[in-house]
Amino acid sequence: MAMIIRLNFSTSLLPISLSSSTSPNSKQHPRTTSLSKFPNRRRKNQILATGGEDLLGDFGGRDPFPAEIESQFGNKVVGNFNTEHKILIPNLSSLSLAQQQCTQVTLSQSPMSAQDAQQLIRKVIGWRLVDTEGSLRLQCLWKLRDYKSAVELINRIYHVVEDTKHYPNLHLEQPNQVRAELWTTAIGGLSMNDFIVAAKIDEIQTSDLVPKRRAWA
Repeated sequence: MAMIIRLNFSTSLLPISLSSSTSPNSKQHPRTTSLSKFPNRRRKNQILATGGEDLLGDFGGRDPFPAEIESQFGNKVVGNFNTEHKILIPNLSSLSLAQQQCTQVTLSQSPMSAQDAQQLIRKVIGWRLVDTEGSLRLQCLWKLRDYKSAVELINRIYHVVEDTKHYPNLHLEQPNQVRAELWTTAIGGLSMNDFIVAAKIDEIQTSDLVPKRRAWA
């Protein structure tokens, strides 16, 4: 048994000013009128809630255009009983470099081309491509607050790359500068593993290790 609920929003108590001629000596009072005199207005404020009928009533609904009917848009909307919903698992290309895992590199694999390396270098912050002895490498420099901070950064890098089994060359230069270099020695150049490790290193928190900036008054 369907239950019908009618919600009437009557505004008959709201004063509506109507212009009228009055005598100069009479006091002007706003005249009121009831919306019952305007059945069309009252009908628009009515919601008819029944099982299976339109719940919107006159609240801005419209009939679909012929082109919309031809496109069968009603069969494609979310919530249709026979609509197919899929949960797509992100593929490798949609994941960030830091979320990817290093893969085994074979001796027969060719080094990454310079063109591919130029595209991937944009995805790692602070790293640059260097040509050393005819092979490309990734290089990054950090200028830390002091010697202790430099050693701490090296330890943090080690903990991040330990599970990847793809280690960078780390150099402690001067008392407070660390230089890291990445390349795949098995193929004598760069591989995707180098960029993955560089992206993982980028996520290391270093704000407590770098020199503090002076605040000028």
